[in-house]
Amino acid sequence: MNVIKLARPEIQALHAYDAADQVDDTVRLNANESPRNNGRYRRPLNRYPEVRPQALAQALAIRFGCSPKEILVTRGSSEAIDLVIRSFCRAGQDSVMTTRPSFSMYRHYAEVQGAKIIEVASLRERDFAIDVDDLLSAADASTRLIFICSPNNPTGTTLPRAELVRLLQARADRSVIVVDEAYVEFGGSSSVIELLQAHPNLLILRTLSKALGLAGARCGAVIGQPQVISLLNAVQAPYALATPVVESVEEALAPRQLCEAEAAVEATIAERERLVRALLEYDFVVKVWPSDANFVLAQFDDAQQVMGRCREHKVLLRHFGGDLSDCIRISVGARGENDQLLRALDTLKDT
Repeated sequence: MNVIKLARPEIQALHAYDAADQVDDTVRLNANESPRNNGRYRRPLNRYPEVRPQALAQALAIRFGCSPKEILVTRGSSEAIDLVIRSFCRAGQDSVMTTRPSFSMYRHYAEVQGAKIIEVASLRERDFAIDVDDLLSAADASTRLIFICSPNNPTGTTLPRAELVRLLQARADRSVIVVDEAYVEFGGSSSVIELLQAHPNLLILRTLSKALGLAGARCGAVIGQPQVISLLNAVQAPYALATPVVESVEEALAPRQLCEAEAAVEATIAERERLVRALLEYDFVVKVWPSDANFVLAQFDDAQQVMGRCREHKVLLRHFGGDLSDCIRISVGARGENDQLLRALDTLKDT
């Protein structure tokens, strides 16, 4: 199957920006750069960064288990979402499918592109499980992209691999299936990267914001078969990753830093389980859903009261409203931060 045929025709014909040559140990008078370097980084800030950071791409490919030709480094996974939607969806003609509730940026970028949005509700009574049959029934000839956040934000639910394979096969020549693995390090299931070779219509989003603690660096990646990555590369702006970002991420991918990040993930998982146990002790907590992420979704008798009381105690939580009007998403913090949350909740006992 040639998944490229699903892309917009004008994107298929697009060529990547022809940037000025970058050669070490040469006098560079070809890019209108300043000759004065006022930076304090390993690479000079008066020079443009690489059009695409090759060493960083190789390091991330090793981490994620793919070939460097199968990865495009992006400004967080949010940029990857934008690139994919702009590449595959024609305004007013094509549609993007998402589940509900899920990450709101899928809808946001679809609206920016002028694509139709199809939302399929997950099953609250089954811990927000995604029903693939419901997705397949709702998809139509215009559905170019189907976004699956797994583990899902804000429910923490993971789509079973067998169900993902069924979706990939059923929409093989009709839709690109985009699996957003922003929280995969916190769950019990490994990345679905191993499915990439057998399923050309699979794209995978990864981020360094969560498990590696680099939200401020804005670095992520989209992973797919080389011809799809080449197409997305032509759409992405040149010099997308700033030099300080590239160097910060390279340092974070050093073995010692990765060991520290892995320990931090384990600590977060342990805190998540402690937080769930503590939440279930309150009589105003109706339910806490199982989570494979670094957050939990909890149902309260009075979610607005909980939000207000926590804010009074300088703890910010996330309330979504709508279908989740009685629920609050709670990110798992450090032990002291979680203790501050529990102290705030203690003030609601017997009120």
